[in-house]
Amino acid sequence: MVAASTRYILICSGKGGVGKTTLTANLGIALAKQGARTAVLDADFGLRNLDLLLGLENRIVYTAQDVLADNCRLEQALVKHKQEPNLALLPAGNPRMLEWLKPEDMQKIAAMVGESFDYVLIDAPAGIEGGFRNAMAAAREAIVITTPEVSAVRDADRVIGLLNTEGVKPIQLVLNRVRPRMMANQEMLAVDDVTDILALPLLGLVLEDEQVIVSTNRGEPLTLTGTQSPAARAYSNVARRLCGEDVPLIDPGKERQGLRAKIGRLMQTKIF
Repeated sequence: MVAASTRYILICSGKGGVGKTTLTANLGIALAKQGARTAVLDADFGLRNLDLLLGLENRIVYTAQDVLADNCRLEQALVKHKQEPNLALLPAGNPRMLEWLKPEDMQKIAAMVGESFDYVLIDAPAGIEGGFRNAMAAAREAIVITTPEVSAVRDADRVIGLLNTEGVKPIQLVLNRVRPRMMANQEMLAVDDVTDILALPLLGLVLEDEQVIVSTNRGEPLTLTGTQSPAARAYSNVARRLCGEDVPLIDPGKERQGLRAKIGRLMQTKIF
């Protein structure tokens, strides 16, 4: 039986490369920093990158596969984050797990993890194939992440249809790599366009931020380092909203105006 108070949240997307695993890592850290006991479950058995983003790849001894095969206890497979003790990772197993893993196996492993945690974040593989369906079976609610691109939004819409069919709810949306200038110039789908197409409540807007790439390469999530970069603030705000706080969403239009004003002030500054 799953713990009644535990929240099992699927982090998913239709298209690959839209920031799903990065969101899982940063959201996990942000929730843990707020005092929530948080486990991140890597359900992407084919690629398994969540350990890299958290900087935990060298500490893995056992995986979810070992737990299911009774080769170890769950506590032995969970990798606790040294800098954030409220966070633990359950690594994905061998890619060959995809050959035999069933939805019931994911339900079992998630239920075991949920007995000791307030949040279980399930990092699903991209797409709508068997790996995604297995991950979806373990979730009660979902966060769909997409970028403001037509192909990514269309793929997200297909994922949402499957989530609705399986009764996963609530489903909330995170819009990633938002570029206010491109939106203002109608070179990118506007926020309202995306929310109208997908018909989901907006949980967060993440501005395009090169610090995301830097932090990913270092294995240090932005929410761990304490940086105040735009993406770090956005991830932290998503965590706060999940915890029930009323945190206003950013307005991409105002962000663009704010940047223009800063440039204007800089140009008016007398250097000599």
